[in-house]
Amino acid sequence: MKILERYIFRRAFQMFLITLVPVLTIIWTIQVLGRINLVTDTGQSMGSFMTLASFILPTIIPVVLPFAIVIGITQTLNGMNNDSELAVIDAAGSARSIIYKPVMILTVTMAALSFLITNFVEPPARVKAREMVAAAYADLLSSVIEEKTFRSIEDGLYVQISERHSGRVLTGIFMVDYRDPNMDLIYYAREGSIAEDGKTLTMRDGEVHRKTPEGRISIVKFLSYAFDLSSMTESTDGAPVFASDRSLSFLLHPDPTDKTFLAAPGSFRSELHRRLADWMLPVVFGLISLVVAGSARSSRRTRLHPMVAALILCFSLRWLTFYVTNLAKTTPEAVILIYAIPAAFALLAIFMLATNRQLAAPAFLLRPFNLLAHGARKRVGAIKAKGQGGAS
Repeated sequence: MKILERYIFRRAFQMFLITLVPVLTIIWTIQVLGRINLVTDTGQSMGSFMTLASFILPTIIPVVLPFAIVIGITQTLNGMNNDSELAVIDAAGSARSIIYKPVMILTVTMAALSFLITNFVEPPARVKAREMVAAAYADLLSSVIEEKTFRSIEDGLYVQISERHSGRVLTGIFMVDYRDPNMDLIYYAREGSIAEDGKTLTMRDGEVHRKTPEGRISIVKFLSYAFDLSSMTESTDGAPVFASDRSLSFLLHPDPTDKTFLAAPGSFRSELHRRLADWMLPVVFGLISLVVAGSARSSRRTRLHPMVAALILCFSLRWLTFYVTNLAKTTPEAVILIYAIPAAFALLAIFMLATNRQLAAPAFLLRPFNLLAHGARKRVGAIKAKGQGGAS
């Protein structure tokens, strides 16, 4: 690249990072805090929590990255226009490729990065995160809950144990189950044991108190009672694996006997084409930024700020892609739109760049703003004139 191209690339890349890192950090923090119960409920260490947080990060990057591209490029070009750098480039007779080339190198590089993360990093990260959460909850009773301490292990389910022994044996079990609105259950047992798979708690020598909403109470003593823990263990063995968790190779050649695939084949079709099309967004967003802010403009012209115009267009495009991707789950014919909509935006932007056309809002949209600005200027002028008349 030439010196000027390197200069534009460096500024755009720096602005891209300045935008990406804070926004990514905020969204990542929100997502991570939503899973803080992994530490509070299961007693996991902060190291385990940070490992889980690292698995969440790849799921966020492909969503944030295209918009960081828009902001970085638009802000860079708008700053160059305000500093008259774009006007100087035009006046020097330089080709428009001086501006276009570094921007497109940046967008294509980020598109390749987005493709790699979406297809080869995000799916295994999702699976690892689910396995980690499942492992934390699977052995909740036998190894995590403290002795002689009440713990809520699920909404409406509370457990206390007196002692924990080897061989997954518990003594002094007290359990309160309010999950069924038609009956409150309280269990006492002298001892019990948890199955190896963590799905069943077998209580021995105890009793269960049942209370109906009408206040009727019954007490049943038992020698042995099996309590189902499968709803709280969240074992990955029986949990469905969603289309977003599958590898690209599986989506390209799904197993026709897979139960999840047979239950919702449309989800797998939609996910496959989403992954194959989302990489286009950084490139298309970069082209939109060039159309909006890639040419020298006078600050006297009444227009939307380039950042606002670019983000409106890019959010609209992103919404359309989300819509047609969801539509493809039930309508196979909508698959072509997943590729056609970004391609149409890209071709329109390339046409405008090739013909040196500038994006302008329709006159009927700008007319109210022009009237307001004109009225404000008249009022300011009248106030100034009145002040000068009073001073004389």
